[in-house]
Amino acid sequence: MVSAAEQLASNINFSSLAKAEDLKKRIFFTLLALIVYRLGTYIPIPGIDPVALEQIFKQNVGGILGMFDMFAGGALGRMTIFALNIMPYISASIIMQLLTVVSPQLEQLKKEGESGRKKINQYARYGTVLLATVQGYGVAVGIENMSSQGMEAVMNPGLFFRFITVITLVTGTLFVMWLGEQITQRGIGNGISLIIFTGIVSQLPLALSTTFELGRTGALSALFIVFLIVMSISVIAFMVFVERAQRRILIQYPKRQMGAGGRTGESSHLPLKINTSGVIPPIFASSLLLLPVTFVSFNAGSGPEWLNFLSIILSRGHPVYLSLYIAMIVFFAFFYTAIVFNPKDTAENLKKYGGFIPGIRPGENTANYLDFVLTRLTVVGAIYLSAVCLLPELLISKYKVPFYFGGTSLLIVVSVTMDTVTQIQSYLIAHQYEGLIKRSSLRNKKR
Repeated sequence: MVSAAEQLASNINFSSLAKAEDLKKRIFFTLLALIVYRLGTYIPIPGIDPVALEQIFKQNVGGILGMFDMFAGGALGRMTIFALNIMPYISASIIMQLLTVVSPQLEQLKKEGESGRKKINQYARYGTVLLATVQGYGVAVGIENMSSQGMEAVMNPGLFFRFITVITLVTGTLFVMWLGEQITQRGIGNGISLIIFTGIVSQLPLALSTTFELGRTGALSALFIVFLIVMSISVIAFMVFVERAQRRILIQYPKRQMGAGGRTGESSHLPLKINTSGVIPPIFASSLLLLPVTFVSFNAGSGPEWLNFLSIILSRGHPVYLSLYIAMIVFFAFFYTAIVFNPKDTAENLKKYGGFIPGIRPGENTANYLDFVLTRLTVVGAIYLSAVCLLPELLISKYKVPFYFGGTSLLIVVSVTMDTVTQIQSYLIAHQYEGLIKRSSLRNKKR
């Protein structure tokens, strides 16, 4: 039987969107904030030679710099004030979530609810400043060592350039972090995810035009381009299917005495997604892996021999790089799932309200059963994430695909789109319920 909420959701259309004033304001604010972010990706850092920098990034379009530039929405390739994008904040958030597991003080803060979460977020902001400073200095030093066809990327290298670059990049990162938080609070959707989404989507027209141009010149065969398009559509359809897939566990509640001697029992479902961790593992894995890889790639030519060796084994398509990438994805899939879903707490809450799983005793047995089911689902989810993220790596390293769009980026685009649309639908449903309640109140007053 279709529920009332589902019936209401099916009746949502653009006319209801036009009447939802609060939702329109939120969407307008989100679009305005994303436009501000995109404008910032075109404001360059002082002292950069744009011609030399463009040549350098053309040579690394399919490499580590190309992947980092894809997440930054082209800001790194243009070396703008938002070149570091939101990655330092994501890395700092990862570190704080890891510390909440090993630190009793932070674990206690996490249990304090909203106030504890605010303190942890504040610590993550401090960590963002530290990481952005380190990464900004690494970028400044790395750019000074970069050249193309005799042209230096930095016109006047030195201590002053490094200082200005670090200050500019740290300030830009903090502004992007603040902008993402404002979108979450005053706009629609998750602000941090939407900023990454915007950066990825902004690179899509350029990637497609480059691919078609290579097909026109004969560098890529027309059959291979058609294969890429069909494969991308198939992967998107598969992602949507998996992201919506759930394992529903039946929850039964005891029968209660109703009027006139009747008794009734209630039942519901506990939905467990196949990919409980969502898009977090690929983002975490990419951000953590990009930090050492970027440093090594910037300093490999002028560094010691062991640094050159690290540059080779951490290059795109190398088995060591792919193994580390997959291992991080699998680890964060299990780690983040353990953070967002606690089987013991869920079992205790079910027991408190009288709910139980048919055939499973309440309490510890229920917790063990939920943990068993969740572990199997997470294994499938980790395999799915690894396969999706491994696909573009193989295409770039084996078939020389001239852009990085797929895997992590495609997963982010699909997940953020689905989450944002779901949140918009929730606002519209709430708006229609409010309208029904108001009309009902007016009718009662007239009577």
